[in-house]
Amino acid sequence: MRLDPDDLRLFYKLYPALMLFVNQRLGITRTPLTKPEEFGRLPTEERIKLRDGLPEHMDLIDAFVSENPFGLPEDELEIVRSWNDLVAGEFYVYRCLKNYTIFLTTGEPVVAYGVLPLMDSFEDLIGPRLPHLCKTVLLPFRGRTVYDGMLAGYNIRFGSGIRRRLKESYDDAKERQGIITTLPPPAGKLNLTGMEPTRQRATKAKTKGGLTTASEATRPAHDEIVGMTDAFCREYLDDEYGLLCRKLAGVLVRKRPSPLTRGKPESWASGIVRVIGWVNFLGDPSRPHHMKMTDIDEAFGVSEATGSAKAKVIRELLKIHPLDPEWTPPSRMDENPMAWMIQVNGLIVDARRLPREIQEEAFRGGLIPYLPADRAGDPAEE
Repeated sequence: MRLDPDDLRLFYKLYPALMLFVNQRLGITRTPLTKPEEFGRLPTEERIKLRDGLPEHMDLIDAFVSENPFGLPEDELEIVRSWNDLVAGEFYVYRCLKNYTIFLTTGEPVVAYGVLPLMDSFEDLIGPRLPHLCKTVLLPFRGRTVYDGMLAGYNIRFGSGIRRRLKESYDDAKERQGIITTLPPPAGKLNLTGMEPTRQRATKAKTKGGLTTASEATRPAHDEIVGMTDAFCREYLDDEYGLLCRKLAGVLVRKRPSPLTRGKPESWASGIVRVIGWVNFLGDPSRPHHMKMTDIDEAFGVSEATGSAKAKVIRELLKIHPLDPEWTPPSRMDENPMAWMIQVNGLIVDARRLPREIQEEAFRGGLIPYLPADRAGDPAEE
């Protein structure tokens, strides 16, 4: 599904007109721009630079509507005025559905937008391999959400870990607020706190009063488990381990159904610490922190068989592997080779050996933990 021809012509009447106005005020392009129809003939990098200037100067939308330099009728000015609700940034083009394409925000909490293409389908623009990381601007247009016609991205292929994380984020976003197809979202639809879902799904957890929500069933267990792992890490490990255990408990509580309601909190706490320790070779005496897995079980008052079983459930459920960057303490990321391996144009490469502009794209996409030169204190090359 895409814009019909009449809407497409209207969009390409209004958006270039606004871009010309923005350029007249900010002087962004080097190529002369005197008429709206010249916008599409600008070099791609100049068009992108010009469009990126709008979110930084949103007052220009109201100025355009007020001055109405092209004598637009009121209904068309109202469309331009609605662009005050644009959403600009980086997105994962995640999935093409019948009525729209899913764009996921890269920040937390993740929001899922249902976006219509303008003229060419997103499959034609970026190919069938998704997800695709890009930078664009989402705009309201006659009750729907479109993009501005420019997708600035880089040809980076994502591994199974990133795809799995995106699926979890997508599922969570759908449950929390659904797919956002209009801008601004309907009142109460967009809930960025992630604490009170706007759409409740019935779960299999039953009470005498009927069905209860997943959060009601799992929150007490989650809080009790996190209290145990926090205390353990403070006494035996460090804050980094504690934060990773909290993160792992958070992932488990969002599973549908969550496993945390089945079994004693002590056994899950032991399993969580075991998994984080297993990823980071906690049993290796040469490591800064060294503990036997059985010592973890003993501290939580569970048997070795119980702790081992819970750890196995967690590893298999979340497909966690040794040296998994997702569960590596930040201070040890330098020594984890898996944190730096990305796929570029079909080849597995160490991101630390790539040009900075590619490292920046990989960092924004969550593929590497930080920019190596910045962490080392080296000046960034322009």
